[in-house]
Amino acid sequence: MDKQNSRYRWVVFVSVLFTYLLMASQRTAPGLITDQLMRDFNVTASTIGLLTSIQFFVYTSLQIPMGILADRYGPNFFLIIGAALTGLGTIVYSMGTHEFVLFFARILTGVGDATIWVNMVLILAQWFHTKEFVRLIGLAGMTGSLGFLLATVPYSTWILLFGWRVTFFSVGLLLCLCGILLYFVLVKKTKKIVGDVQVVDKAEVQREKTSVLLRRIFSNPQAWALFFCHFGVVGGYVGFISSWAVPYGMNMYEMTRSDASQLIMVGLIGALIGAPLASWISSRLETIKKPYIVVHIIVLLGWFSFLLCNGHPSFFFVIIIFFIIGFGYGASALTFAAVRQSFKLEESGIVSGIANTGGFLSAVLLPIIFGYILDHFQSTSGNLIDGYYYGFITPVIFSIVGLIGVILLKEKRQSVIKNNKQG
Repeated sequence: MDKQNSRYRWVVFVSVLFTYLLMASQRTAPGLITDQLMRDFNVTASTIGLLTSIQFFVYTSLQIPMGILADRYGPNFFLIIGAALTGLGTIVYSMGTHEFVLFFARILTGVGDATIWVNMVLILAQWFHTKEFVRLIGLAGMTGSLGFLLATVPYSTWILLFGWRVTFFSVGLLLCLCGILLYFVLVKKTKKIVGDVQVVDKAEVQREKTSVLLRRIFSNPQAWALFFCHFGVVGGYVGFISSWAVPYGMNMYEMTRSDASQLIMVGLIGALIGAPLASWISSRLETIKKPYIVVHIIVLLGWFSFLLCNGHPSFFFVIIIFFIIGFGYGASALTFAAVRQSFKLEESGIVSGIANTGGFLSAVLLPIIFGYILDHFQSTSGNLIDGYYYGFITPVIFSIVGLIGVILLKEKRQSVIKNNKQG
């Protein structure tokens, strides 16, 4: 039976997306317990920044290699191992008794997390026709934001009732079970339903030596423009909510942990709206660059508003800013629409990895820089308001870099509709 005509493909779809939901939640869930970790392990804000960034650093460094490996050996194995590693890392994190154990746990989680996006895309491409794939990949992208949403009030409530160790252990165990589930869904059951068939045409995939292809792509200014586009809108949002958003709400507005996580939820709602709305507007206008420039300008103004308000805007204004920043993150899907428009299909995987590397490189840098700035002001003046004020200069600079990237982006206007129809 053909995979793309089998009803079983929906079992694959649900299984893969549920795993992605839980894995994505572990990118930001540690941000809910930042103050508890600082107290329990007696560590500084800069150490927490490094702890947050290490997962994104591992994720970022493995994006391009993972794309190459998935093309060569197939996506199923890496996704199964990735789910198990993420679960194991989360369990180790929950049992940590020293900060070095926490760092090791986040490295394991980062390796597992690095497998999800590239391999999920390849798996869905195998199981669904092109038209179905175009619709479902948007839903897959939204699932990541739903994972972030899961790591707000639901996780906060769970932590409040049972403590952070029980919560993280439970999620880690569930992720390990997801790895077992994926083995049966993607390997054992698939062999019975469609047979042991090689879906990927190796001769077609290996059209060019990897070293030659990488050299050509890295010398292309368009690839770097996409790198900077993603750098400007992803890292500020992901890096901030995964580390300092909850402490910011608690320190500056005297909010409870649960209330601060609700503030983050506003940004996640913005992200859920931003992805489909930005794509719809781009399709209607038959251009990617113009709406993406507007998105970058709005995100830049959102971060700059923190500086205009001395790091402490009104609570109502904070809600608006978080929504704007989240909307920009959701609209970052336009980066990959531009990849599809600008590069041949056989190159789009590597270019997508380069663009995604840009986004999560900024997610690595922001928590570290923010943590060092907070430590500096806390040790010299003890003034957290000044610490957060100067900390917000970092995402403003990142946003300027992103705006420059999208301005440098070259667009083939006439091919936008054609590529959208082809999926």
